Amino acid sequence: MIARANQRGIQLTPKLLFANQTIAQLAIVATTTHKIQAQQTLVTGELPLTPIQHWFFQQNLPQPHHYNQSVLLSVPSDTKPELLEQVLQQLLCHHDALRLRFVQQGETWQQINAGVEQKVPLHVVDLSAVAPENQPKTLEAASGQLQASLNISTEPLIRAALFQLGINQPNRLLIVIHHLAVDGVSWRILLEDLLNAYQQLSRGEVMQLPPKTSAFKDWAERLTEYSQAAELTDELNYWLADSKAIATSWPVDYPSSQQVNTIATTAVVSMSLSMEQTRVLLQEAPSTYNTQINDILLTALVQSFAQWTKQRSLLIHLEGHGREEIFEDIDLSRTVGWFTSLFPVYLELPKDNHPGNALKSVKEQLRRIPKRGIGYGVLRYLSQNAQQFQKLPRPEVSFNYLGQFEQQLLESANWGFVQESAGTEHHQQQNRYHLLDISGLIISGKLEINWTYSEKVHQRKTIERLAQWFIEALQTLIDHCKSPNAGGYTPSDFPEAELSQAELDEILSEFQ
Repeated sequence: MIARANQRGIQLTPKLLFANQTIAQLAIVATTTHKIQAQQTLVTGELPLTPIQHWFFQQNLPQPHHYNQSVLLSVPSDTKPELLEQVLQQLLCHHDALRLRFVQQGETWQQINAGVEQKVPLHVVDLSAVAPENQPKTLEAASGQLQASLNISTEPLIRAALFQLGINQPNRLLIVIHHLAVDGVSWRILLEDLLNAYQQLSRGEVMQLPPKTSAFKDWAERLTEYSQAAELTDELNYWLADSKAIATSWPVDYPSSQQVNTIATTAVVSMSLSMEQTRVLLQEAPSTYNTQINDILLTALVQSFAQWTKQRSLLIHLEGHGREEIFEDIDLSRTVGWFTSLFPVYLELPKDNHPGNALKSVKEQLRRIPKRGIGYGVLRYLSQNAQQFQKLPRPEVSFNYLGQFEQQLLESANWGFVQESAGTEHHQQQNRYHLLDISGLIISGKLEINWTYSEKVHQRKTIERLAQWFIEALQTLIDHCKSPNAGGYTPSDFPEAELSQAELDEILSEFQ
């Protein structure tokens, strides 16, 4: 929304959207006077690593070149490879992060924005002679080779393949990008540009993508400067306070001598809400306690883990989009790159575990996180305080809510996501950073929660039980938010008042 409004000369920010949730309210606060000018030509040269890139390289992966994100799309059978090649090359020119290079210098890595010396190869694979029942396996094998073909030091960080399945059969388009250059928000930008540019060429028009926003290089340089800011130093005590948190001792199904937590041993358990439950979660439940969807999801998460571990607290890694509004002269609404922020959060349930009290408690704990957690990575990886973070306990569970993935734009051109395997995005021998990775997204109107685990650490039935507890806890919270007696405010709703929950409840009781 913000990117499209900006293209029409209307300046909006996420903060304005959340604070003014009608067109009439936005019309009052939106402005057309402040326009951030971004470099429209090729961005090249050296740039510092961002916090999430530091995190990546500090893992010392055995095969850092094979750590991708990818999408597999169904596209019409008459999709023209020569037009796709032109579009991919335009994406490489337009989105500077796709031309990043990483060169190891001793124990450190240097990041460089290269020019357009190379092209994006589009591999056209004709599978029409393969029996239909064998096509998925053949496609998976070819895709796996493509996934393993990237080199972060010498070549563009993007690969693509068009699989032709036969006459009158939809083709498959695979796009692979190294994670160092892309994240969930970036994919939305890239897919929209890919489809629009392809349609322009199909109509005989000249490709014209929307103007660039601030370069990833500008963001990386500004974060390095920000690491020395006094306001960030003030956050240090907040993050170091988590050193008193105790990492949970997780129940495991296999003795430690047998535990292996690698990509090769991973499996996924997926569970979903119904469309109606998802609608209530998105549209009705948040207004009951003035919450956001993450407040409700994380409350259910802590409750489900409490059933498993018999503890009321949970130390987790939260992932955020990382595109926070900390610089007035930076606009990232159409910038491609890996912006993710990863930070620890210690959450604790109240003793009574009443749905309303639990939701309000978790909401308040999340509201205390400064600037949605972006300062943690800056302090840990870019500032002079890195050593102080070594004593912090390491969360073994991660949670990431990816938002809504709607397919209307793709479907308008008979494009769409498919669930077929496109090979492994990470090297099989790579060690996983967490024991459990939990991600949620809304697709086709349903909330889907995916639980990724190691089959050498936990049995599938264990994770299925945990996932079911989460769904049940979430349903209980949704039902509670719909009940007539539910609702209330918390201190973060009135930040200037500096009230405790008890003081706020006493004041509000006078108006009932």
